[in-house]
Amino acid sequence: MSIPAQPLATARLGASVRGASRPAPLRVLGLDPGSRHTGFGLVERHGSQLVAGTCGRISPDPRRPLSERLGEIAAALERLLAAERPDRVAIERVFAGASARSAIVLAEARGALLAVLGRAGIEVEEVAPAQVKSAVAGSGRADKSQVARMVCLQLGLARERLATDATDALAIAICVALRATWAARRGGETASSS
Repeated sequence: MSIPAQPLATARLGASVRGASRPAPLRVLGLDPGSRHTGFGLVERHGSQLVAGTCGRISPDPRRPLSERLGEIAAALERLLAAERPDRVAIERVFAGASARSAIVLAEARGALLAVLGRAGIEVEEVAPAQVKSAVAGSGRADKSQVARMVCLQLGLARERLATDATDALAIAICVALRATWAARRGGETASSS
């Protein structure tokens, strides 16, 4: 598992509303599933700020059989959960545009991750790719480079130091952290309806 050191950076979520209660701190781990590379990114919400935590990707040996790669991804996620202790995990849904073979392999990787999360008892929020793009880049049709650019701008990170899988995972975490912030401002902390 590759976890590159990242500088802590913050991003403002918008002007605070006078008299509004401050949302409780929240640690969201975003996961961008894949059988070759699974991206992960931790985002912490502190009031109206987002702080980038650890991020990177899990990259099992591609020469190994799929079952072994999925086992390695699951074991790496278990270690990551134990080390980072997120309050909530956000995972991207399978999108319809993928080929049937790609969708099946992606679903298998998601299944391995979801099994670990289910055993750990951590709240899981699933989000569609268009929701992530809209929340982070302002358009559900934004391309990967636009999303990566906005993630790095919002979190103050150097884009060239991050793998695409990591920026995708951070985008997923930002989306869910923002949804939780909006829900808290409306009076309820959960925003699990996707």
